[in-house]
Amino acid sequence: MNSTFETIALIGKYKKHEITAPLLKLAKYLTNKGHQILIDQLTASQIVARAYATLPLEEIAQQADLAIVIGGDGTMLNIARKLAPYDVPLIGINQGRLGFLTDLSLDNMFVILDEILAGQFETEERMLLSAQVTRAGISKFDSLAFNDVVLHRGVSSGMIELEVRIDGEYMNTLRSDGLIIATPTGSTAYALSAGGPILFPSLNLITLVPVCPHMLSNRPIVVSANAHIEINMRSSISIGINCDSHAYFDLKQIDRISIKRHPQTVRLLHSTNHSYYRMLREKLGWSEFP
Repeated sequence: MNSTFETIALIGKYKKHEITAPLLKLAKYLTNKGHQILIDQLTASQIVARAYATLPLEEIAQQADLAIVIGGDGTMLNIARKLAPYDVPLIGINQGRLGFLTDLSLDNMFVILDEILAGQFETEERMLLSAQVTRAGISKFDSLAFNDVVLHRGVSSGMIELEVRIDGEYMNTLRSDGLIIATPTGSTAYALSAGGPILFPSLNLITLVPVCPHMLSNRPIVVSANAHIEINMRSSISIGINCDSHAYFDLKQIDRISIKRHPQTVRLLHSTNHSYYRMLREKLGWSEFP
């Protein structure tokens, strides 16, 4: 047994019973290799796992040397934000659709895990964003984002108007359906659909991508990861903010949004032959002929 990962947490996509069989197989496999298993309490509530210790995610974060997540990218996004402050490395097993973050498959998971648990792996650190909303100087919303922070119009059919500043310097006033502030990880998510560039995930950069801008000259821009992005409302219609399509908040015209790089990172473990470019070819259908 590799003592580096003595205690391993297993976390599955919530309310998806399809993860039961692979998760229990994985638990048995790891137990036979001498590892201590912890199963997330919400995950355990949907499977029969009495043979294994179950704990709330907050306690797992303090005890686990490694977390294995079974599900899709949405599951990994949620778990990554919660475990990042505890520096718990993550392995993703894909049971979703695309699987940009959960790069192991159910077919090859035991082969790859054999290598990783034997110390043959690559570590990739990815940045997080921290978003805060203040109203009259009082913090009203605070959240982390692994993929992106998105400002979007609510129920109104009109465009929203935002004043954007970078490091205190006025950049532009944007009229659009929204604005995506994305990490390199998030560059293959909503930002890609809105016409943003794909960024190599280990880069320390932030992309600002307008959603359906009124002026065609409003194009995506890439700034330093150390940039402080400030956004002021210039519109009275319904506007919302969300982080990774998970944490939501309704904005008012007097609100100020501050977005910075978060000091902690997410650590992902990959096999030694992992290739980001190969993954892009497979997931996005590159090199295929119509």
